[in-house]
Amino acid sequence: MNYIDELKRYIPKNTQEESDLKIMLDWALKYSDNCLLRENTVAHFSASAWVVNKTMDKVLLNYHNLYKNWGWLGGHADGESDLLKVALKEVNEESGLKNIKPLIDDVISVEILPVTYHVKNNKFVSSHLHMNLTYLIVGDESEELVIKPDENSGLKWVKLEEVLSMTNEECMKPIYKKLNDYLYSIKESIKN
Repeated sequence: MNYIDELKRYIPKNTQEESDLKIMLDWALKYSDNCLLRENTVAHFSASAWVVNKTMDKVLLNYHNLYKNWGWLGGHADGESDLLKVALKEVNEESGLKNIKPLIDDVISVEILPVTYHVKNNKFVSSHLHMNLTYLIVGDESEELVIKPDENSGLKWVKLEEVLSMTNEECMKPIYKKLNDYLYSIKESIKN
């Protein structure tokens, strides 16, 4: 599905999402010619994945080389308007997992994420924003994990209750908590 349609259908879960969703939709409509490309140096779209195991009690985290921190998997849209497709591609590239699928096809979270200036591939990248859509992906915990050296230097399955203690980025803790809370609600609805 096209990212603009997904944004229009999305129902915010909290005030952060209400605010971010409005800005993201306005940005997508105003800059539709290049908001999916890194060439838009102010803000561009990205997709992340909250990768859970089949029993939904663990999340796959990667040690991101750039941020020197454990976090979710994901990446830039790079012109692709189907951001679920981007999320799946990024999970495969960053972890080596092949047996992956969306638990649900819809976006589960939206957020505007600040990216501080950095050097990547010997090139300076100015500070900018990621207009991020997050998807819930199921992976096979028994499958071999493969590090992508230019992106990460570690991969591991982490119990849901340990995720927040794994990140040192304070701005990400509320997002990861929101994702875990969403996952807990799905697990509850499956039980009932």
